[in-house]
Amino acid sequence: MPANSDKTKHLSSFISKMKSAKLHPLVIDTFTYYYKKVVSGATGLISDKDIKPVAPDGIEDASRIKEYAESGRKALSHAVIIKLNGGLGTSMGLTRAKSLLKIKNEKTFLEIIVKQTERCRVKLALMNSFSTHEDTIDALSMIKLSDFPLLFIQNKFPKILQKDLSPATWPENPDLEWNPPGHGDIYSAIYTSGVLHRLLKEGIEYAFISNSDNLGGTMDESLLGYFSKNRLPFMMEVVPRTPSDVKGGHIARHINGRLILRESAQCPQDEMDAFKDIKRYRFFNTNNIWINLKVLEELIKKHNTINLPIIKNQKTLDPRDENTPKVFQVETAMGAATSLFEGAAAILVPASRFFPVKKCNDLLAIRSDRFVFSKKDNLILNPSIGSRSITIALDPKYYGKIDLFDERFAEGIPSLIDCESLTIDGDVRFEKNVTIKGRVVIKNSGKSQVIIKEGMVVNEDLIFE
Repeated sequence: MPANSDKTKHLSSFISKMKSAKLHPLVIDTFTYYYKKVVSGATGLISDKDIKPVAPDGIEDASRIKEYAESGRKALSHAVIIKLNGGLGTSMGLTRAKSLLKIKNEKTFLEIIVKQTERCRVKLALMNSFSTHEDTIDALSMIKLSDFPLLFIQNKFPKILQKDLSPATWPENPDLEWNPPGHGDIYSAIYTSGVLHRLLKEGIEYAFISNSDNLGGTMDESLLGYFSKNRLPFMMEVVPRTPSDVKGGHIARHINGRLILRESAQCPQDEMDAFKDIKRYRFFNTNNIWINLKVLEELIKKHNTINLPIIKNQKTLDPRDENTPKVFQVETAMGAATSLFEGAAAILVPASRFFPVKKCNDLLAIRSDRFVFSKKDNLILNPSIGSRSITIALDPKYYGKIDLFDERFAEGIPSLIDCESLTIDGDVRFEKNVTIKGRVVIKNSGKSQVIIKEGMVVNEDLIFE
């Protein structure tokens, strides 16, 4: 750590670097704020002593707000859906925008999202990254559109060398010197791109924001009506935490009374047991966010920036090479803005509004008969399912990447409508019209691929030596 007298001696180098990259002054000011936090030793950690759990009766339940649907229908002409479309899906072996992955019935995330927004007659905007922008434009040009979506690009922050807090440099691949600032950057990006001003000028006041890989995140008239009628500045959709959500962000109430989002990277290591306690911190952030755009603009103009709680991630400069220099990546979470808005609210929504596709395990469930399209082109749970929850664990060696996954399900996805859990260990390929029921483990310890034959009904464990 530099001496106190010259803690920010490298700041001018960061500012010059960002100006050379033609980043907006607001983005530079925002990074400057976070950089000063880093050099002062700020960890971004949120301790248990500063927060308290949110009680079940402390938030509204979406099942009790159906009377707001009519207000929501009247507000649709003043609403926009914004999808976070910056991910490449590298964890699934993708090299293009994740939203271009075929997810169901040969349709991509992007095609389904466009259809959903056209059906409810609201404007669509996409926040791309530098990595997904051109892919997305090319894909949109191939879709028959009644109204081309608004597009804007996520900003970038320079990586900070841990050894002396100077700007990271990597001449052989300068792109590695930068990191995406997390989805919390949406507030700066929508402002600096001019999209916020354009939406407000067109009379759009209410924005629903969600991840492009969560097809459960759709425009809902009751939620829109509740949000607009109660003049809320900010509203976060939450679901009950489950054992599989223990690493995800939970909501709490700060000792100052405001709602707060705490991500796992913001929890002190010695308090992780409390963080993971789903009976203590009961509500999981779905990253489905509602925001009043007029209030957002006022907040940004008042402070000339929007400073969210910092997440200081420790990485290597090249994330694929642990021998490269260690860096800090400054990031923020979109949901963390809940602490900035007086009167921000959380609302408990059904699990059907949150089924993101992060891994091929999730993709198998979505592509199966457990999910169907409604008349409004929304992806919903099949009303005929036997168990509303399912646990899927596919061997990452054989199913972790999309090309490997597709090879093993090339003839069709098994029926999972009556399946509670499926674990596959080893190399297994499926022919068409296979049905899996109950709780099943399929294990192949041999060196040759096992084939589950056409028409087979699997309702017990299968072990192949």
